[in-house]
Order: sequence, then structure tokens, then C-alpha cells
Amino acid sequence: MTNTKNHSGKVALVTGGNRGIGLETARQLAGLGFNVLIGVRDLAKGEAAASKLGGKVEAIALDVAAPDAAARAVAEVERRFGRLDVLVNNAAIHYDPSARALKPDWSVIREAFETNVFGAWRVAAAFAPLLGASGHGRLVNVSSEGGSLASMGAGAPAYSTSKATLNALTRILSAELRGSGVLVNSVCPGWVATDMGGAGGRPVAQGAAGIVWAATLPDDGPTGGFFRDGKRLRW
Repeated sequence: MTNTKNHSGKVALVTGGNRGIGLETARQLAGLGFNVLIGVRDLAKGEAAASKLGGKVEAIALDVAAPDAAARAVAEVERRFGRLDVLVNNAAIHYDPSARALKPDWSVIREAFETNVFGAWRVAAAFAPLLGASGHGRLVNVSSEGGSLASMGAGAPAYSTSKATLNALTRILSAELRGSGVLVNSVCPGWVATDMGGAGGRPVAQGAAGIVWAATLPDDGPTGGFFRDGKRLRW
């Protein structure tokens, strides 16, 4: 499924990259030759995680919920590398399956949107010029079928509505970036055994593989789509 050609010299940034799907996505991208930056809130933890992967993986301070963090990260990436070829908006919080929309916890809902939507939006907008300058940028919003209007039901109101909004952002960004060489897609990694997903899910490597597929699409690949394992999902 993944484009296995050598991507040596290219630069990728994965937000929320110090554990789970983000860390595995970074590992797989590094294995394809990318210089990989994992965006983290805690730089010490990020550096520890990066050191375990080896290869060309480094940590960069990027708390997506902090209004000015994305601009600082852009300045650092531009200064050090002068380019960005892949951006994976992976950072997400508050999977709340037992919650109900009729009994809203507004603090949880606001926090979910601050990271899952506004954080991804800030980072995408800030890095769009660098992605466009690469001529073949790839922007992957890590979403969830929980955000699919076609299959949405009761429960997980903060998570599901924030992921549905992220999917809407994918559509808008793909249209605004059309013609720049930047392909923008949402990817659901499926139910994966991580700290957020809990036990019982499929191996994290399988979930990350679909993200890496979208990050390494050929220039004539799809944009503005919603996928899992390289196959389209219903919005």
C-alpha cells in the first residue's frame, strides 16, 4: 500500500509524535528515508522517544493548542531545513465514548476542539507555505470513522464532532491548496491498540500504514478524501 520509493532528503513533521500512532508513523516515515520531526508538548519526552527510533528522527517543541507554537515551529523548520514535504496532523485528545451530548461537559468539548480542530488548523495554515514550496507537499489529517456523519451515533460527542469538523477542514484545505501540488486527505487509522484506543485494537503498525500511504501519495494521487487502509470511507 505504501509508496516504498526512497524519500531521502525529504522532511516530515508528525504532531503528537511521541507515542502511539504518531510515533509509529514517524518510525515508518524514517524507514522510507524521511528526516522526521515529531512535534511534542514536552521536549524531554519527545527527545527520549526520538532516540528510541534512531535514524533521522528528532523532536521539536509544538503544543498545537498553544496559539503561537505553530509559528515558532515553522520558523525553526525553515531555518534548519528550508522545506517541509509532509505534515501529519496527528495530535488529538478526549475520546469520550461514555459521554452523551445531552449532558455536555463543556470543558472537555472545548479542550477537544482546541486540539483536534483548532490545533490542526493552526498547524496546517502555518506550514502551508512550506508545503506549497516543496511542489509535492502532503497534508494528512488523522481523523476517525467516529467523525463520519454517515455512521455517527450516540456517544463520544466531543471526539466525534471534533473529528467531523476536522474532516470538513480537510475538504476546504484541499480545495484552497489545489494547484499548489499539495494533496490533503483525512485518514482513519481504525481501532488501534494505543493509550487512547485501549486494548483489543489492531497493531499500531497497521493503523500507521494508512497514514504513511497518504503521506507518500504520487503527484496524481487523490486529494480531499477520507480513507482507511487506502480505501475510501463515507463522510
